[in-house]
Amino acid sequence: MEDEQMIVQVGDLELLVWCAAKQAPGAAREFVGEWFQERGIEDAFTAQLIVSELVTNALLHGQPPIVVRVVRDESDGRPVVEVEDRGDGVPCVLPESDTAISGRGLVLVAALALEWGTDPLAKGGKVTWAKCAL
Repeated sequence: MEDEQMIVQVGDLELLVWCAAKQAPGAAREFVGEWFQERGIEDAFTAQLIVSELVTNALLHGQPPIVVRVVRDESDGRPVVEVEDRGDGVPCVLPESDTAISGRGLVLVAALALEWGTDPLAKGGKVTWAKCAL
């Protein structure tokens, strides 16, 4: 089941559900690109970069399954990318380092998103989200 993905429709909400696999960031980018295209939003590049980083973090530090959603913020209509996983760890921006070979993904997310954060789930795990500019 490691390489399996599934798109689930619940009402108007569409979810990409993926077990831990190296193909997950690419599938998430494609999913977000299609979501934007279906809603007439031309530039999905920033949202695709954000979802790629969030899914990669979930793969490296979380627990499967990974669930990707894109919703609109009710207050301003902007897209919000959400990545859910079952891990208890909370993502954090690491201090700058010229020698580190990883650890810059959330720096990118923080720079590209209007705002971002993590919300714990009652059943365990978390949702890491980022609001995208249009």
